[in-house]
Amino acid sequence: MKQIIQNYKTGEFKLVDVPTPSLKKNFVLVQNVSSLVSVGTEKYMIEMAKKSLLEKAKARPDLVKQVVAKLKTEGILETYKSVMARLDTPIPLGYSSAGIVVDVAPLEHDFYSTRREFNIGDRVACAGSGYASHAEIICVPINLCVHLPKRFVNRSLTKVTNNYLDYDYISFDEGAFVALGGIALEAIRLANPSLGDKIAVIGLGLLGQLVVQLLNSNGCHIFGIDVSEEKVKMARDNGCEEVAVSGKTDIINSARSFAPQGFDSVIIMAATKSNEPLELSAEIVREKGKIIVGGLVGLKIPRKIFFEKELELAVSRAWGPGVFDLSYTEKNIDYPYAYARWTAKRNMEEFLYQISKGNVDVNKLITHRFKIDDALKAYEMILKGKEPFLGVIIQYPYKQGLKDNVRSTNIVNVKYKTNVGKKNNHINKILTSKSIPCIGSIGAGLFATGTILPILKKIKNVRLKAVVTATGYKAQHVARKFGFEYFTTDYKEILNDKDINLVFIMTRHGSHAHFIVEVLKTGKHIFVEKPLCINMKQLQEIMMNFYAVGNELTKPILFVGFNRRFSPFASWIKSKFKQIKEPISVHITINAGYVPPNHWSHDPIDGGGRIIGEVCHFVDLIQYFTNSFPVEIFAHNLDSRGYKESDNVSITLKMQNGSIASILYIASGDKRYTRERAEIFGGGAVGIIENFKKAEFFYKGSKNKIKRWLGVDRGHKKEMEVLLSAVREGKSPVSFKEYIYTTLATFAIERSLKESRIIKIDELIRECGIDKLNKFK
Repeated sequence: MKQIIQNYKTGEFKLVDVPTPSLKKNFVLVQNVSSLVSVGTEKYMIEMAKKSLLEKAKARPDLVKQVVAKLKTEGILETYKSVMARLDTPIPLGYSSAGIVVDVAPLEHDFYSTRREFNIGDRVACAGSGYASHAEIICVPINLCVHLPKRFVNRSLTKVTNNYLDYDYISFDEGAFVALGGIALEAIRLANPSLGDKIAVIGLGLLGQLVVQLLNSNGCHIFGIDVSEEKVKMARDNGCEEVAVSGKTDIINSARSFAPQGFDSVIIMAATKSNEPLELSAEIVREKGKIIVGGLVGLKIPRKIFFEKELELAVSRAWGPGVFDLSYTEKNIDYPYAYARWTAKRNMEEFLYQISKGNVDVNKLITHRFKIDDALKAYEMILKGKEPFLGVIIQYPYKQGLKDNVRSTNIVNVKYKTNVGKKNNHINKILTSKSIPCIGSIGAGLFATGTILPILKKIKNVRLKAVVTATGYKAQHVARKFGFEYFTTDYKEILNDKDINLVFIMTRHGSHAHFIVEVLKTGKHIFVEKPLCINMKQLQEIMMNFYAVGNELTKPILFVGFNRRFSPFASWIKSKFKQIKEPISVHITINAGYVPPNHWSHDPIDGGGRIIGEVCHFVDLIQYFTNSFPVEIFAHNLDSRGYKESDNVSITLKMQNGSIASILYIASGDKRYTRERAEIFGGGAVGIIENFKKAEFFYKGSKNKIKRWLGVDRGHKKEMEVLLSAVREGKSPVSFKEYIYTTLATFAIERSLKESRIIKIDELIRECGIDKLNKFK
């Protein structure tokens, strides 16, 4: 399928041919018929992407602060790699479209849902950045997808706009305005106008024109302001009683003449870095009036006039409550009607209903239509600005008559080949061997593209065969950047590929167990980024399948990404403690930093929480240093409402061989301080690892140390080398038993926090039914 993407690093935007996105739970697949270019927002994104690194930094000082903080703890090299990985990521353009449902996923939740059931063939309108993009097929959350309503009034359209048209329903071109209409409606709801209110609208672009039409249908008296005479004239036609052209009209006097007591509210939909729209609004609004900012404008509040008039200021956020809430968008958890009357979805539905009633006419706002094949011309026109434009529609091929058979061949997932395979055919013949790692990667997030894949790309005698991501544009970008031979959105392609003998699983934590089980059934080796899984049921399923496949000689390698044990600092310290023949004490402090409560890592289904998702690293490191497994665990957390219960935790572990350990995991510290510090004591010796940048060993009055100057080394490179050697030799470097104990330990920590008692690992082993655990190394 075709899709428009932009590279944020270079600013280049292009039309690419990529696989159809994979369908997720609580989502629908939609074949776009029309999508709307949000001229202001998308032009801003394009211009921002085209800026140099220095210009980007000046435009986003908030992000620069984050980079500086990372520099202080991670060093230059790690920070540079992280920043480049974030910048060199394709971004899908567009967030408002309309089309036909071609597939519907099963529901994971249906709490408080007021949605109607979607069926294949339904006409729908869709919203959401990253969802309702300019692409032939899109994957959209159910809560950001609404039905196109039937026309309330039978008025004829000025033009036949689509090749799939039904006059009983509003058109796809009209439906493609749904996100922008929702944005306009949400701004109006914040203003809360009543019949007869006098309202000024500053900025009469696409959003401003929609605001004017909606206010007019609400019985308001509207005063429009813009720098463009054409837009001012259009606003008068759309319902403005009075208008003013900025720079040519004495706006303040005209406003006072129209509203002698001042406007009840002012809605700003302009796009400018200047603070003038806000200052003008404060001048013309009445005492105790409201100013609603829906556009991208300066927000330096002129305190004196705000104080004198006791003004209200609100910045409207997209098209309503829920739009930035993953529980709402990706989990299908709706907000109760009584407590959130106008959610994002309900605003979308109401806007389309206003079109169906004839209160809003978006057809007269459309100035240009482009076929998807010519879509780049639309952006060239917008950036050059040589001709007037307002509503720009992108249209997609759709054959009339496919309504009852919409799951046509053009949405079937296929593998897309890169030119890497052709270049390396002679090498691949040599590398096609069970002892040579041939890699397929499921998932390619920031950690994969910033850390793991750059390492694999540099290693010789490794064949990068396939990469799978949920979105086709991301798969294409990763495949070409790192040299994979093909890319797809269907992970089963990797399972069925006979050449691939090592599968990397680098998806969100909650999906690890599913993919591990699927890959185990094929007999392929596995690298899974930590954690192994996130709950007991998943662990049981993994164990059952792991023990069922092969025998001691033929069992595939299951390797979990606990990289810190492979750091040169960890191996150096461990070698120093070989001479110590008694139990040791290990203390690890992790200055982890704050993670917002709505981040996916906290989600019990996707992330599993910070203990399971990150503390597992340090449990594994303790097992590595002590050469032993935990038998008892006790945990306390910080009693503070400002943090999640797993954000600030003190953990103690008793090991089988008598060693003891503690983990202090902290989110409430200063990120400029060392992120990770490990201290090992025993037999008169002390070992210290400082943020995996340096290590020191004290013994019998002497001191040894090693140091890395450019940045941290948490062992990722060595980890990959060990893994690939293990695949070649057919022998796992870490026993599966170690992974089981690490995983059970994290479950024990969570249980200890909930039950405020010591948890014995044997208790969990019995629950898990691991009666044969000790038979395996």
